[in-house]
Amino acid sequence: MPTILEEYIAKHPGSAQRYAEAVGIFPSGVTHDNRYAEPFPLYITHGQGPRKWDVDGNEYIDYVSGHGALILGHSHPAIADAVSEQIRRGTHLGACTDDEVRWAKAVQALMPSIERIRFHSSGTEATLMAMRLARAYTGKNKVIKLQDHFHGWHDYAMAGSDRPAPGIPADSFETMVIVPSGDLEAVEAALERDPDIAALILEPTGAHYGQLPFDVPNYLRGLRELTAKHSAVLIFDEVVTGFRASSGGAQVRYGVTPDLTTMAKIVAGALPGGAVGGKADIVDMIAHRGDPDWDNNRRVYHPGTFNGNPLTAVAGATCLEIIASQPINQQADAMAARLKTGLNDIFGRMEVQGHAHGIASMIHVVLDDCDCDREICTMPHGQIKRATASPAVTAFKRGLLNQGVDIMGRDAFLVSATHTEADIDQTLQAVEDSLAAVREEGLV
Repeated sequence: MPTILEEYIAKHPGSAQRYAEAVGIFPSGVTHDNRYAEPFPLYITHGQGPRKWDVDGNEYIDYVSGHGALILGHSHPAIADAVSEQIRRGTHLGACTDDEVRWAKAVQALMPSIERIRFHSSGTEATLMAMRLARAYTGKNKVIKLQDHFHGWHDYAMAGSDRPAPGIPADSFETMVIVPSGDLEAVEAALERDPDIAALILEPTGAHYGQLPFDVPNYLRGLRELTAKHSAVLIFDEVVTGFRASSGGAQVRYGVTPDLTTMAKIVAGALPGGAVGGKADIVDMIAHRGDPDWDNNRRVYHPGTFNGNPLTAVAGATCLEIIASQPINQQADAMAARLKTGLNDIFGRMEVQGHAHGIASMIHVVLDDCDCDREICTMPHGQIKRATASPAVTAFKRGLLNQGVDIMGRDAFLVSATHTEADIDQTLQAVEDSLAAVREEGLV
């Protein structure tokens, strides 16, 4: 009987061939760090609804979901039609359009905290602008960031990351204050100790969209009180959780209103795009006022060739209007609940140390057990990180691919509204078969 790795190699010769060519073109042969895989990544040709196909004709139930962007699944007809029509009208009109106004109103309809908004080309740009706006608004220089929270790859965002950061000047990190995730006392101490703190930024469900969670509602409420008390800007990075944790993001789900919100992925209808929105007086740091001193010295400069570009605008507006008018989140959440229950049942039945936890349509698998409520995991973050770095997790991911299931990274399922009960049940059988293969190889 072939090993998991041998089966993977045998099933994907076309991907192996393409990767052999790509390593001479791209660093490590890939265009995104998360797509790097040994011995080679898969090459995908197309997707429809909850499924996608590779160059060798293998079919997958997809839980990568465009890195979280595809809550409507692949190639949603309304978005495909809207973008196709816009391509014929113009891909870049070099001017203001009705569609950017429509897009902004669609965001505001779902997130009441968005008084003003500015569009960008990515989530990384959005978090960079949010920090800059907070600094300009408060006249202060430093930003609190929680350990391991991900806010893109710009210099400031890499501080306190679980990734190395060569090439970034030490001076950039001196303006970032790193505190442990979930520790209100550490935040309070930092705010009281340093009067130069402009803002605090975080993923509102925990690092890596909830892989490393905290006591979400109480912690968010505590942050809101502390930042307000110290006149610091509270920034929710809802690039992943926006329109997924609920139709209005984590802020609506938990009833905590940030000063600024960063968005990408779903907000752009799964096209390249991002946004910063929030309190008018903060976002209006970008506004022209007709005052030479303001416009030349204090205004935050913000060009961007693809800000609010027509293709992304129609895709984003169409997507958000569908979310607002149909039970999209309810369907995705229901399928995620079915999947999470099934995963935990399998771990128990097979007597494998592991569990699945997460909120809404975001599920994380940890090959270690705890007594949490399976929504907000209480396992120490270091223990979660050690478990997800084990060889068993790599084998589990590879085994799922052999069984026709693709997950985000090596441990996450991002469920879309197009996944059906049949998809979930097929996925659970694939999980059981993959775990059996991992056990056969002595890894669990």
